[in-house]
Amino acid sequence: MKLIFISGPSGSGKTTLSNQIIKKNKNGIVLSTDNYYKTGLISKLLSKFVEGFFDKSMSFNNKLFKKDFEFIYENGISVRDRFYNFEKKIVQNILNKTNNISFLIVEGIFAKEFCSTINIKDYYFLEIKTKKNECMKRVVQRDMKERGKDKKQAENDFLKSWDIYYEKWEPNCIKNNTNRLIIEKKSDIDNIMKKLFN
Repeated sequence: MKLIFISGPSGSGKTTLSNQIIKKNKNGIVLSTDNYYKTGLISKLLSKFVEGFFDKSMSFNNKLFKKDFEFIYENGISVRDRFYNFEKKIVQNILNKTNNISFLIVEGIFAKEFCSTINIKDYYFLEIKTKKNECMKRVVQRDMKERGKDKKQAENDFLKSWDIYYEKWEPNCIKNNTNRLIIEKKSDIDNIMKKLFN
């Protein structure tokens, strides 16, 4: 199975790019790290008191993500979709079987972190590079609409998340024989598809 990681700061367009790839080649599936935040009372409390909680490793349910990742990668099928509800702080499970998966996309702010933990050597790593103000505009609109934040809180949270992403993750987790692509605003989806699937 072909494995593709898509990484970048919050608001850089990881989900959009993933959806574009799936639209062009329908034999794949996307696992978003955004749907694997920890739940429960401790998580709810920490999210209130720890600055940038949702951008830090402590918020990510790596164990559950790894379980789903390995099942799909080893079997070529998926039996459920998971969605994290930011307002209720819960993960919703929806039964949805997908067969004959030929490629798996892992996208999200923890994609780079997760790739450093696997023993698979051959995969594509797409790093999205975009301007800070463009990312902030997208994130603020999303957080006000979908996550119940006011504009000031959304802006402050974004600035923290930007710093956390770039302070924490240097490209040291990228294996030497991995195909690493830098994706910029001018990058053409058809050209990306050729590099991934030709």
